[in-house]
Amino acid sequence: MKVIQVQEPGKLDIVTKEKPEIVGEKDVIVKVKCVGICGSDVHIYHGSNPFTVYPRVIGHEVSGVVEKIGPAVVDLVPGDRVALEPIVSCGTCYACRKNQPNVCVELEVFGVHRDGGMSEWVKADEANWHKVTERVTDEAAALVEPLTIGAQAMYRGEVEQGDSVFIMGAGPTGIACLIMAKEKGAKVIISDFNQNRLEYAQSIGADFIINPQQDNVEDRIKTITNEEMANVVIDAVGTAVTFEQAVQLASVAGTIVTLGFNEQPSAIPSLLLTKKELKVVGSRLQTHQFKGVIEKVNDGDIQSDAIVSHRYSFEQIDEAMTLLEKHPEEVRKIVLTF
Repeated sequence: MKVIQVQEPGKLDIVTKEKPEIVGEKDVIVKVKCVGICGSDVHIYHGSNPFTVYPRVIGHEVSGVVEKIGPAVVDLVPGDRVALEPIVSCGTCYACRKNQPNVCVELEVFGVHRDGGMSEWVKADEANWHKVTERVTDEAAALVEPLTIGAQAMYRGEVEQGDSVFIMGAGPTGIACLIMAKEKGAKVIISDFNQNRLEYAQSIGADFIINPQQDNVEDRIKTITNEEMANVVIDAVGTAVTFEQAVQLASVAGTIVTLGFNEQPSAIPSLLLTKKELKVVGSRLQTHQFKGVIEKVNDGDIQSDAIVSHRYSFEQIDEAMTLLEKHPEEVRKIVLTF
């Protein structure tokens, strides 16, 4: 079978590997239909993901059709259309015992720690596959996973109906957060330096857009919220500066959710955290969000393929990566078809 593999940082090829076979009783082999390209795939290509061992088949935003199942599989049959939940946890460490398997000490993510979904066939345990209905397109099924990242941010931020949510960054992650915040009934403000991204965000439900090159962000949020400021600030950019701004822009009793992996320290005065009694929480991957998001996608309440901007055949991976490298401002989400 053909797979897209990063041989080493900066070197990506389509290579041939053996098709997977049923070994475990709960194994499920899926014929891949669509795979989204995520920022983490680009980081692996660049060599900036510290968790990756090369060579690595990338891709974790995956949809497909069940082809073969192990003898103990009970909830799936050949022909079922499915989406991949791409994380595997140990089940016994402190994080798992605290119901946070997304930060398991032995965490493995398809396409990062183990070979992923940019492959003609993928094998994973039954527990990692979630059924989608016939009304859901292959693209939409593949992009359930990014929406679970947004759902996790809402869960960590304890977003409720009527909250003012300020999202910093209108890239794919920010858009996923926007979709899930609107589903919660929040009033959403989103910022970005890219006006095209902002206009798209507005077209799918953002109540207010802010371009920091044109507006004073703090003044705009004060006006929008009648001086209250944002109840929940989601930093989907992840720089030292945006993290500092998030603390400034949060309301009293507010929450800051950070999704970044930036290692540069931020200068945040403890006075603001104490005076406003802020919560600052990280949000990584997702914790048991797949079921709820899948149900909403199956019911048509959420359009997960709303974030798609470009489509390529998997044989055009070089062209797709070149677009991401040279014109990232033009891209929301690229989907590869298999």
